[in-house]
Amino acid sequence: MVESLKNIFAVPDLRKRVLFTFGLLAVYRLGHVIPLPGIDPQALQQFMEQAAKNSMFGLYDMFSGGNLSRITIFALGIMPYISASIILQLLAVVWPYLERLSKEGELGRRKITQYTRYGTILLSVVQALGIAIWLESFGAGGAQGGLPLVYHPGWGFRLLAVLTLTTGSAFIMWLGEQITERGVGNGMSLIIYAGIVVNFPGAVMTTVGQMSTGQLGLFSIAVLMVAMVVIVGAIIFIERGHRRVTVQYAKRVVGRRMYGGSSTHIPLKVNTGGVIPVIFASSIIAFPVTIASMLPSARAGTGPVAAVIEQLKYGMPLYNLMYVAGIIFFAYFYTAIIFNPDDVAENMRKYGGFIPGIRPGKRTAEYIDTILTRITLAGAIYLALVAILPEFLMSGFKVAPIPFIGETLDTYLPKFVTEGMGIQFYFGGTSLLIVVGVAMDTVQQVESQLIMRHYDGFMKKTRIRGRRG
Repeated sequence: MVESLKNIFAVPDLRKRVLFTFGLLAVYRLGHVIPLPGIDPQALQQFMEQAAKNSMFGLYDMFSGGNLSRITIFALGIMPYISASIILQLLAVVWPYLERLSKEGELGRRKITQYTRYGTILLSVVQALGIAIWLESFGAGGAQGGLPLVYHPGWGFRLLAVLTLTTGSAFIMWLGEQITERGVGNGMSLIIYAGIVVNFPGAVMTTVGQMSTGQLGLFSIAVLMVAMVVIVGAIIFIERGHRRVTVQYAKRVVGRRMYGGSSTHIPLKVNTGGVIPVIFASSIIAFPVTIASMLPSARAGTGPVAAVIEQLKYGMPLYNLMYVAGIIFFAYFYTAIIFNPDDVAENMRKYGGFIPGIRPGKRTAEYIDTILTRITLAGAIYLALVAILPEFLMSGFKVAPIPFIGETLDTYLPKFVTEGMGIQFYFGGTSLLIVVGVAMDTVQQVESQLIMRHYDGFMKKTRIRGRRG
């Protein structure tokens, strides 16, 4: 391992790429300390205490690398780019023009990338205006019992916020594209990765502080360490897991040359949708709660709306049920969007390929779709288990609100199930899936660069594979 790290800096081109990547990530982190103009820093702390209760705010703050919670120039983060990319993927299914572009190779990919940039700017303008209005509403005229967060509310501040935040989002998008082209790994993924990992030292210090004060015992720390190793290993195992579908190609004679006659396979990933189903499920649940919480009756804590919001809070049984169901649904939904068995079967038939024992064409598509349906269920259950892991570690599962049997379950279940282990280290969920996945892909790309230049990889007897195998 140490020798492989030395080899990275022994190859001039790879050394330049690695240093270039680190340099742009450092530039990205500099924006973390530059606040949005016109914000009162003394009122920011009170603002955060209320905003932290919003699960959608927490999701966006994670993707912005903590910039949203500090209201910096990079507060929008990479989320507008991710949203624009997902929207174009969904439109490619129903819009024939985008579907044709996606099949035109490099030229079509560049055109779609251009449309993604336009969509990113448009979404950034809309989101920046929404954030500006939201900031003005906090503490305005003494509302909500808070200090005014914005010094001079009005269209002057709104236009300044839109210009600043949109420019910051466009700059982050440019940084990601430069890392992808001239650095190592996928730039957008590495930016999200850097924003998550930078909070890990503080979380570790918090855990150490809890251990020194006696809040966490040695047994809890031991369980935490074992859980970390087991779950990270499980994520690596599942992310690399795929079902191989054998494909044979018949021999063809073209002119004087013979083609085909070979055997290969189609790797169907267990977790085809990646972390997208978790993001979709979190957003769908948090969006109506965020909108409903703005109603006067919800703020006062009275009425049916307030009761529904209470049941949809993080950790409540209804929230967990909808969260798990949403992850499973969007795992199938997103897999159906990005993988079309009919296209795969048609391409196989066109080039003389067939699955042994299965007729080409419609039967092949049905066979692939059946396999994909089965393995997607396993991938969706895996995503759901990883996503609800932080809740179990921190606060346990609240079973008392369950009708009829809640009180009985709360009485007989062990306390570590209903109250958790009291570990405040945010370990698991969306952040862990992103960190492990991006690390796997980046290490695989670096190792490929080393082996291409006749150096040993990180492991001499085998190869490190990323999520795409």
